[in-house]
Amino acid sequence: MEHGRFEFSPIIDRKPLRFPNGSRIAVWVIPNIEHFHFDQPSTSITPMTANLKPDVLNYSWRDYGVRVGIWRLMDVLNKYGVKGTVALNSEVCDFYPQIIRAGRELEWEWMAHGSTNSVLLNNQTYEEENKLIQEVITKIHSSTGTSPKGWLSPALSETHNTPDILAKNGIEYLCNWVNDEQPYAMRVQKGRLISMPYSVEINDIPAFLEFGMTPEEFCQMITDQFDVLYEDGANTGRVMSICLHPFLIGHPFRAKYLAKALEHISKRNEVWIAKGGDIANWFIKNCLE
Repeated sequence: MEHGRFEFSPIIDRKPLRFPNGSRIAVWVIPNIEHFHFDQPSTSITPMTANLKPDVLNYSWRDYGVRVGIWRLMDVLNKYGVKGTVALNSEVCDFYPQIIRAGRELEWEWMAHGSTNSVLLNNQTYEEENKLIQEVITKIHSSTGTSPKGWLSPALSETHNTPDILAKNGIEYLCNWVNDEQPYAMRVQKGRLISMPYSVEINDIPAFLEFGMTPEEFCQMITDQFDVLYEDGANTGRVMSICLHPFLIGHPFRAKYLAKALEHISKRNEVWIAKGGDIANWFIKNCLE
């Protein structure tokens, strides 16, 4: 079957994008701030204990992110004038309110990221998924003071109904479809939904855990991605995402090289360092209306 969510659109056939102030590239940084259930398996640094209940080794390794890593990441981003677009599990609002307060002070954006990374979207009925999404949006709105406009599913998971349910509940941009360097409109039953460029490669989980990269190599990958997109952006604007998890990038020996990459980016002109909602709003206003 075909998904029917959009038509094939090669980037060379599109009208050139021109970002604000003549920027060639829009860069957005996505800290994934997540809550994990103690009795459920999830991202692991070692498979040796991943089948145990409880898996104290891997659980506590992930727990470093909210206890220590996020605070270092906040310092690094703030140093280079980057306001994060948080992919936020709504259960973070219950368990780590200090993170919400700090993010609000930094004027970060809150993008919904499901309830917990221990629950994926895939097997729910329409009614179950609609209820879950509504509860996530309500909880984030109540805790942060703003209703999320963006959505990234845990593990980028979906049912066939997910885009329709998101649009119906006021979500404006979706990051699960990692197939482009520009935003594009998706077909939904009601309302409007755009796909925003998100990366599963400029992303510390696959970089460190699957590709086995060193922090220096990850830094080089970020700068190489930026440099090529910057040159491509002379013809038509590109969007670059940097996708981060505090339990990985928040360690000192990795955070040092994230800072180097952001320093490289900050030295170039014609760069729009933006939040996800800023990019989505600009695209809707300038390309869809």
